[in-house]
Amino acid sequence: MRYSKDPIKGADMEKTSIAGNGVAALGRAAIDLSRELGRIGLFFVQGAGYLLIRPWQFDKLLEQIYFIGFKSIFIICLTSAFTGMVLGLQGYYTLVKFGSEGMLGAAVALTLIREMGPVLTAIMVVARAGSAMAAEIGIMRISEQIDALETMDIRPVRFLFTPRLAAAVISFPLLTALFDVIGILGGYVTGSLLLGIHPGTYFARVESSVVMHDITGGFIKSFCFAVLITTICCYQGYWTHTRKEGFGAKGVSLATTSAVVMSCVVVLVADYALTSFLL
Repeated sequence: MRYSKDPIKGADMEKTSIAGNGVAALGRAAIDLSRELGRIGLFFVQGAGYLLIRPWQFDKLLEQIYFIGFKSIFIICLTSAFTGMVLGLQGYYTLVKFGSEGMLGAAVALTLIREMGPVLTAIMVVARAGSAMAAEIGIMRISEQIDALETMDIRPVRFLFTPRLAAAVISFPLLTALFDVIGILGGYVTGSLLLGIHPGTYFARVESSVVMHDITGGFIKSFCFAVLITTICCYQGYWTHTRKEGFGAKGVSLATTSAVVMSCVVVLVADYALTSFLL
């Protein structure tokens, strides 16, 4: 093997090698990302396709509606109440500088219905139900229960993912509506009962400022968030055995963490994209 005696030429070759390795690493990351997105897309299409094929699993659907929707009511009410109260407090001290404190009802209602209602509802459901979905399916995978379903000729995606997807699509808009209503009442508690704005003025501004387009936009966001969150969480749990970072209990914990983090990031990114489209 010959070594270059020219130090300048050797340094150039080293820089070229480093640049080549960087480009290769970037290419591998892009390929892995494309493969992962493709697998998630196929996973969703397969699960959604079973919604159109009989027999429908009404018992599993009701069980998941209870788990995703009903059992999230308390945390949604608690979060929405304090969110509305904070918006009322901050909004009042901002609007009073311009002599527009009478617009507090409009500011609170539009902020909740357009943005904070769907987004915070989705994040709260991810924290409570999404993590549980990923962990439950992940444990079923590492304990070979999913393999047992395949052995019994039961399609695991249909049995595990499809009912959760349908339940989330039903539950998310209802939870978002509840969040909006409780949040507006929380703004009323702060603005009217504590800071002295007339209740008639507050609710009149809410009624006059909110139009059907705002409500429809919030429901569209909640529907999209339901699909994205359920797909990501179930996918992470379903394929937890393919993770390179760890297997077994460690793989389940990593899959659950990835599901929560990815879902929250995707919700925020999708919220920006949907807001740009719906405005």
